[in-house]
Amino acid sequence: MARRILNGKRLIITGASSGIGEGLTIEAARRGCEILATGRNEERLRRVADEARRQGGRVEIVVGDLNIDADRHRIIRSVEQYFGGLDLLINNAGIGSTGHFQYAGPERLRQIMETNFFAVCELTRLAIPLLKNGNDPAILMINSVAGRRAIASRSEYSASKYALMGFTEAIRAELSKDNIQVHTVLPGLTQSNFEQNMIENTARHSLHAQRSMSAIDCAKLILNSIEARQNETVLTLKGKMLVLFSRLFPRFVDRKMAGFVKKLYAKKEQEQQEAPARETVAH
Repeated sequence: MARRILNGKRLIITGASSGIGEGLTIEAARRGCEILATGRNEERLRRVADEARRQGGRVEIVVGDLNIDADRHRIIRSVEQYFGGLDLLINNAGIGSTGHFQYAGPERLRQIMETNFFAVCELTRLAIPLLKNGNDPAILMINSVAGRRAIASRSEYSASKYALMGFTEAIRAELSKDNIQVHTVLPGLTQSNFEQNMIENTARHSLHAQRSMSAIDCAKLILNSIEARQNETVLTLKGKMLVLFSRLFPRFVDRKMAGFVKKLYAKKEQEQQEAPARETVAH
């Protein structure tokens, strides 16, 4: 098939007020798209929309929470009102947390699944009738490398992304009869405020220092993958290596991850044993 032309396409971008969503909104505007940008933070959303308009795109905003059914309906009504239809739905919004599963309450898992999975599914359900009448229509799921290889201390987040991957692969087949393509992109560690916005962050090992790709570079690669009609795209070299090794050598990756966790907690136990000795010396 010929490459998809984004110029003139009508988009919904969720989670557009920061991070990858902000980058996508600005880069899509540069490529001539008409964009309905959604998010919960009105001030940041307006700032992103203003920058995107300076890039030449037409941008409208809807402030709302994707976990609320009425807000999801309002987003769909708004894109039809502003642009007369929809060609591309980009499901980008998501939340995360870190910390071992056994120490968290059930509310953490439910909150993550509600945002990263259920809200995405229900917005997609509402968008499908519009997409059926769209111009070369498509759905893009912003997933994660954690959707192909679960990460320790990020169990609930990984589970939500695995669930989203299963949903994506299923509807890709289902919607082929309607000529709606379904794509997924798996970003690696991208520079954003994702960790600052986590609902809980108690992991002993932070990945923040390893975030190497900028949000705008990530957005460019994501939109390139849509233009190229790629079903699945993994971003960053480390992300590609992790997914590849997990597929070819799963037991090896299991051992490496387990060994890393044991090493972290062996160090913690040593520190706890040394603490009373230090206190005795001090007294």
